Amino acid sequence: MKNPWGKKNPFLSMWLSGANAVAGAARSRATAEAKRQASSAMTRGAKQMVDAWTGALTGKSAPRKRRKKSR
Repeated sequence: MKNPWGKKNPFLSMWLSGANAVAGAARSRATAEAKRQASSAMTRGAKQMVDAWTGALTGKSAPRKRRKKSR
């Protein structure tokens, strides 16, 4: 007598294939978003570093005078 648990279930196979496709798409989106955030963080960090160095080398500029608006 054959073991019925060893037999392939086509419905389960289809359901698992669909679940795997959805999980793959979600993983792809999450990975892409993580890469975008990492790239953005690196760009901001590099800009802050360059601004700090150029500010230290060139000195602080004089504050601009504001004119009062006449009514």
